[in-house]
Amino acid sequence: MRIEDLPAVMEIERGTFPADAWSESMMRGELRDQPRTRHYVVAEAGGEIVGYAGLAAAADQADIQTIAVLAGHRRSGVGAAMMDALVAEAVRRGARSVFLEVRADNAPAQAMYERFGFQPLGLRRRYYDDGTDAITMVKELDRTGERHEQD
Repeated sequence: MRIEDLPAVMEIERGTFPADAWSESMMRGELRDQPRTRHYVVAEAGGEIVGYAGLAAAADQADIQTIAVLAGHRRSGVGAAMMDALVAEAVRRGARSVFLEVRADNAPAQAMYERFGFQPLGLRRRYYDDGTDAITMVKELDRTGERHEQD
């Protein structure tokens, strides 16, 4: 992801996360940390950005910062491809574990993360701006970057 991608990314961000969307300045801050501690990608279809995802990595841990796909492109493999890219980057950077938070009321996202081998770790009460809890999840990496999806 590059700065010039931000208009499209922010449109997806606001549409996907209306209650707790990141601001453009937050996203710019994330991009400023590339490649030192961050790795952000976009997915395109027909020349249009249809998704984006980001990873933070330090020492032997990585965190999925965000992942979003335009509504019309969900369940088409876009999210899975971006997740593959982030996990591979975590392995490349030497991470042994990848963590993420997911809204407790977002069952489809939880199911996707479980297919990638993420396991529930804990609960962060009232984590999101609207008071929704977050489920923390972790995936232990096997150092190959394979996602081990159980379809």
